[in-house]
Amino acid sequence: MNAKLDITTIRKDFPVLERQVHGHRLVYLDNAATSLKPWPVIRAMEKYYTQDTANIHRGVHFLSEEGTRRYEETRQSVCSFINAKRSEEIIFTRGTTESINLVAQSLSQGTNFLTSGDVVLLSTLEHHSNIVPWQLAIEKVGASIMEVPITQQGDIDLEEYRRILKRHGDKVKMVAITQISNGIGTVTPIKEMIDLAHEAGALFLIDGAQAIAHTRVDVQKLNCDFYVFSAHKALGPTALGVLYGKKSLLEKMPPYQGGGDMIDIVTFAKTTYNDLPHKFEAGTPPIAEGIAFKTSLEYLTTIGLDQIAAYEHSLVEYALDELRKIPSLRILGNPKERSSLVSFTIQDAHPHDLGTLLDQQGIAVRTGHHCNQPLMQFFKIPGTLRASFAFYNSQEDIDRFIRALIKAQELL
Repeated sequence: MNAKLDITTIRKDFPVLERQVHGHRLVYLDNAATSLKPWPVIRAMEKYYTQDTANIHRGVHFLSEEGTRRYEETRQSVCSFINAKRSEEIIFTRGTTESINLVAQSLSQGTNFLTSGDVVLLSTLEHHSNIVPWQLAIEKVGASIMEVPITQQGDIDLEEYRRILKRHGDKVKMVAITQISNGIGTVTPIKEMIDLAHEAGALFLIDGAQAIAHTRVDVQKLNCDFYVFSAHKALGPTALGVLYGKKSLLEKMPPYQGGGDMIDIVTFAKTTYNDLPHKFEAGTPPIAEGIAFKTSLEYLTTIGLDQIAAYEHSLVEYALDELRKIPSLRILGNPKERSSLVSFTIQDAHPHDLGTLLDQQGIAVRTGHHCNQPLMQFFKIPGTLRASFAFYNSQEDIDRFIRALIKAQELL
């Protein structure tokens, strides 16, 4: 195991890890669904509600101006964290799902970007949140979706991807692909896919929900057109998401929603819109969440994304070695590069039954299709049991998980 991180000290920052569940100390292995929150983030939320409550971007009084400053500091922190060129390229949303909906709806209304006969490429690995918004968009304009297939190992079929781009030429307007699969942990060859899409004249959106807290992200180096993620998967609060978009594209796109903050001048005859980023941020934002997320990013930066990635890699490799010792257990996918999660099935045992028996032993995992029904259909299964790891997990957590899994298997 990687010994560079002081796991004992780190774990003390996460109060949920002190919980007892059904008489057992909690082992939290559902990090792909949401990460735990450290004390500094919790205290930042508490401070806003106990000392600093005020609406922002409007008031001239001290609390409002202070809140505005701190909220906008988070925008700058996000900009630095993903190495965007400028802070106005950072749009705050309610999460990854809304970020994708924003792009899909905006590009299919009034821009003539998505039109009849155009094609959007999505892969078999995609989360429903990166499928359904595009379906809604193409239905409005008469475009279509094509699937970029994966191999039996769970990797993107790059050769077929190249063929699709070549075959459909400039009809492919958008490629939207996950950086890391939430279903089986595949790390996609995202940079190569972006370069190929751009050569074909298409834009590229990265779903970074599973990547943002596990690997270093540099949107300029990637040269993606859009990058989306959720704060709650990166030690932050719920109800806050990020859309990064190249300024030249965001300026051309019409607003996604109307209301306060996104306006410049309003008359009954016509409304003009605010400058970036506010053009896409209608209404009162999640102020406490936005302010606290800066603390989340600072926490991750202090530990170091490279150290986190190395440690989590050692965790998942250890877990894979132990899981392979269990008879009748099938690990879904064997990608060339895997992130810190593993999905599996056990013969003659329903994932939900296993998940329930694990819960009774204090082990929190995820069961079901993980909002990845096309991926489950590809593997011809209804769902899996998924264990996903974070840098505050330990080898002891995995040992307890394996013992509990063996016991659950025996009970079934």
